[in-house]
Amino acid sequence: MKQELPDVELIQNVLNGETGQYALLVKRHQRFVFTLALRFAKNREDAEEIAQDCFIKAYKALGTFKQTAKFSTWLYTITYTTAMTFLRKKRLDTSSISDEATFLQLENHTSAFNANVYEQQNSHAFLNEAITHLMPDDAAIITMFYKGEQSLEEIGNALNMEPNTIKVKLHRARQRLKEKLQYLLKDEVKELL
Repeated sequence: MKQELPDVELIQNVLNGETGQYALLVKRHQRFVFTLALRFAKNREDAEEIAQDCFIKAYKALGTFKQTAKFSTWLYTITYTTAMTFLRKKRLDTSSISDEATFLQLENHTSAFNANVYEQQNSHAFLNEAITHLMPDDAAIITMFYKGEQSLEEIGNALNMEPNTIKVKLHRARQRLKEKLQYLLKDEVKELL
C-alpha cells in the first residue's frame, strides 16, 4: 500500500517542476473547497467557478506559501477571498438575518423544502438546508469548524480575524443555525405530534 505524501512534500515537488503533483493536492482538497464555495455562492455553478478559480490562484501563488500554517488553512483563505470577490461582483443581497424580507424569503424556500421532505430523511439534509439559509460568513465558519475540522486559530488565519472574534462569530452562527433548524423543522414536529 502506497503512503500518501503530506501536502508540504507535494508542494515542494510542484515547485521543483513536478507540476503533475498539483493534481494530487486538488484531489485531496477539492471536496471541501467546493463545499465552502457552495456555502457562499448558494448554487452549484457559481460554487464550481469559485472552486476552480481558487485552485488556479493557489497554483499561481504556491511559491508564496509559508509553512507557518497548514496548506488547507492557506487554501481556505484563498477560497474565502475568492468567494467574497465573486459575490461582490455579482452584487448579491446580503441583508441582515433579522430582516423581515429574509424571513419571507425563507418561507418561500421552506414550502419548496417541505415538498421534498420525505426524500430527505437524514439529519444531514436538514442541517445542510439550514446552513444554506445562513449569511455567507456564518455558513463559512460553521462549515470550516465542523466539516473542515479547522481550529479557531486556523479559521482566524483563513478569515484574517482573531481567534476570539471567530469564537464569538461561531457562537452567534450556531444560534442562527439553531433558529433556522427550528424554523425548517416546525412542520415536521407538528406532523409527528
